[in-house]
Amino acid sequence: MVDVIRVEHVTKRFALRKVKSLKESVFAVARGQANSERFTALDDVSIEIAAGESVGLVGPNGSGKSTLLKLIGGILAPDAGRVSVRGRLAALLELGAGFHPDLTGRENVYLNASILGLSRSETDRYFDDIVDFSGIPERIDSQVKFYSSGQYVRLAFAVAVHVDPDILLVDEVLAVGDEPFQVKCMEKIRQFQREGRTIVLVSHSAGQVAAVCDRALVLERGQVVENAPPRIALGRLRRDYGDAIEAARHRSDLEGSAYRAKLVSVTLNPGTERRKGEFDLVLDPGDDLVVAGVIDFEVPTPDWQVSIIVETTLGGLVFGTDTDIMRVDTGIGNGVTPFRVVFPSLQAGLGDYVVNVHVRDAEGLDLDSV
Repeated sequence: MVDVIRVEHVTKRFALRKVKSLKESVFAVARGQANSERFTALDDVSIEIAAGESVGLVGPNGSGKSTLLKLIGGILAPDAGRVSVRGRLAALLELGAGFHPDLTGRENVYLNASILGLSRSETDRYFDDIVDFSGIPERIDSQVKFYSSGQYVRLAFAVAVHVDPDILLVDEVLAVGDEPFQVKCMEKIRQFQREGRTIVLVSHSAGQVAAVCDRALVLERGQVVENAPPRIALGRLRRDYGDAIEAARHRSDLEGSAYRAKLVSVTLNPGTERRKGEFDLVLDPGDDLVVAGVIDFEVPTPDWQVSIIVETTLGGLVFGTDTDIMRVDTGIGNGVTPFRVVFPSLQAGLGDYVVNVHVRDAEGLDLDSV
């Protein structure tokens, strides 16, 4: 297939200002102090996206997702490397980008459409469809500075999808609209996919990426660390999030932070030999799932709770329960306290799952989790 987007060894840096005023800047120069420091948002990134592909960009905040999308959209220029794009491109990158707040919705439709490459006559032809898709005909002649964030997104997305783009770039803004409009947007995106258009989507919604994208790129600290089908890429992202949480807990422990309870250990089906690795348990449909562990209570804790939640690797909830729901009287937790919960004849489909265990106090406040 022909590549319509090619990013070759791209690096992008930004200057982070340390001073807030001209006076501070003058004093900093006089003292020989730097006014700013350089931050590398993307570091030698190379990707290729073929015509008709739907690709998700995922990662933690500050990983470089939106910067990469803006480079593809031509809003930013790389400091090193090259970005090549073939075909008409429509970008929905920031709330209200391309809109002037003092113009009406009608005027902004024509302004935004011209920026995206439509002639006046083409915009005339699409105008009624744009307004109909946005669902806000009663506000079309009001200044957009009086629009809600949802109305902004409705009109901006309506314009973007009606300029007949070969490539659509979407950055998280779909999360702003209400549920009926999100459904309408997803239907439009699926129509684009059937028509063989290319879509690049930035989203923190694992379910959205899994539903829309053929593959996903995981960015961390300005580098692509995974390029794979969504199930694999999102699984990698979840594991990395888990590692970061564990590292934060470990740092907190080293700093001597006081704790009321700690999950010393958690084991799934203790004693079983059917494992793929140290933590990975293999079950057949109908097998029992046993979650056992040890809690160390630093202070006596009455009516403590254990909560167990099973999710897919994409973050979808399979089921969850706790000792309160199960009407188990846990008594007073004091010192080293074992627990054991059995889920008999677990019926789960083929796939990978994550088990989350939380210990809570009587008010439901998390004391520790694994």
